[in-house]
Amino acid sequence: MSITIVFFLGFLAALIGVVPPGLLNMTAANISLREGYARGIMFSVGTCVIVFVQTFIAAIFARYMSNHLEVVEVLQRVAFIIFILITIYFLFIAKKSTKPSVELKIRSKHSRFFQGMLLSAINVLPIPYQAYTTITLASFGWLEFDKISILSYVSGAVMGTFVMLYMYIFFFDKIKGRSFTSQKNMNYIIGGVTGVISIITLINIIKEM
Repeated sequence: MSITIVFFLGFLAALIGVVPPGLLNMTAANISLREGYARGIMFSVGTCVIVFVQTFIAAIFARYMSNHLEVVEVLQRVAFIIFILITIYFLFIAKKSTKPSVELKIRSKHSRFFQGMLLSAINVLPIPYQAYTTITLASFGWLEFDKISILSYVSGAVMGTFVMLYMYIFFFDKIKGRSFTSQKNMNYIIGGVTGVISIITLINIIKEM
């Protein structure tokens, strides 16, 4: 598989993973609004440094699991159930909520770069997310676990994370001004994405039976 395609796959996977409003992207936007774009970007760069490490660890872990198919089969079935539940939540439950997101208030005198590293290190969810994603891509033959492919995928994931943080920083005013509408639409998007992932996972499980 071309390293350009692998890079794009990592970029897309990370972009989707950072779309939902969370601690990192909302903090980046908040810092930018209060202290300027430069500090918001420095926070994002610090975040991406840890994302690189986390995604690399996830890829190595996925390579290990790819050699133990019995573990992969169990994880696929567990992931399928989880993605189904997430899809149901975002499509049928979360959309009923009209409560606007609470704006984060972070006042730190420390470097925003190291603050980004710290908060990103606390957020360990990207590791299982990227591990499962890389296993799924490898099962379809779209990713190989050699050094070049792993580095290409990890680099794409870092770039995807930074781009989404960048979008939150520079377009947060529009998102904030339409908090309810944007959140409702975002719930549909997330539910749709996880629904597609669920279908792909189900097809993969059936193929292996």
